[in-house]
Amino acid sequence: MLSTLSSNVVLSKARAMYGRRLTGKNYRELLACQSVPEIAHYLRANTDYAPILAGISESEIHRGELEARLKQKQFEDSSQLCRYELSVGEHFSEYLIERSEVEQILHCLMFLSAGTPEEYLFSLPEFLNKHTRINLYSLGHSKTFEDLLGAVSSTPYYKLLEPFRPVQGIPLDYTAVENALYTYLYTHLFDIINHYTRGETQKQLLHMFRSYIDLYNYVRIIRLKAFYHSGPDFIRSTLFPFGNIQGHHLDELLGAETKEEMLAALEKTHAGRYYLKIERSFPDQIPVRFQYLTGRRNIHFSTHPPVVMLSYIFLLQAEMQDLISIIEGIRYRIPTDRISKILTVLNFEEKG
Repeated sequence: MLSTLSSNVVLSKARAMYGRRLTGKNYRELLACQSVPEIAHYLRANTDYAPILAGISESEIHRGELEARLKQKQFEDSSQLCRYELSVGEHFSEYLIERSEVEQILHCLMFLSAGTPEEYLFSLPEFLNKHTRINLYSLGHSKTFEDLLGAVSSTPYYKLLEPFRPVQGIPLDYTAVENALYTYLYTHLFDIINHYTRGETQKQLLHMFRSYIDLYNYVRIIRLKAFYHSGPDFIRSTLFPFGNIQGHHLDELLGAETKEEMLAALEKTHAGRYYLKIERSFPDQIPVRFQYLTGRRNIHFSTHPPVVMLSYIFLLQAEMQDLISIIEGIRYRIPTDRISKILTVLNFEEKG
């Protein structure tokens, strides 16, 4: 009885939260803003982000602080939904924390690599302090890779990062670090799915995440081939070791010489046959648009609470990426028509 009640609560709660999402009208009005403070004001005055932005100084808010506040709402909404799901919610909460930790480590590394470590402080997510094993204060003040290692010294990330200590004259292999961290994250995620879910719930969750990883790996193959002219062995070493594109399908993708050959190879896979039909302007948009379309379909039609819960989190991720694209685009004075082309939710909301 308690399990059934919990299931009904999760389904209704997720759909109610989805009903408070940003609309196409919201996105159009956000695109009309002229500055980051204007965006902050609009979100506080007109959207469900109002509570998280209460008390901010709109005239002085930094882009990094605004993005950190928006991510806080994303994290809190996701965690709240997990608390209602009694069967696996606690385990998925752990995954959400780890995902946030991985994002912060990579964010910090990006600023270190760019030679502007002080910029990370502006986007430091203070809300995460209550949940993380990372010393965020130390991470925020890291000036070197050694400082970063110190900030994660009491976490599993230390052993993952320690082999990547920079060598004099050789730049940090950011892609390899990213691969190691996300491999750790997805290994835990798939362990949760395989150990704590059953039947159709497990089948749908595995399909969601394996398909996403397939498409993410596909985009990485395209980028490494097109922009860096990398060879098959190197590309293979950078891919996440999950998903359904394996064996001869992967060999065919890696051996393709042209974009047309790559598309033909991908169309032989389940993910490719369906998701290459997704409208996009750039290959990088494929995984997030998959997340959005899959999440939207499951929110409406799935009857499995963990699937609906994770689908809502997929939708939050798509909304967050669109918001960050708008913030960054307006900050750098990119024409609004160019920004709108890369927005996932806007493009599909307006088509129904």
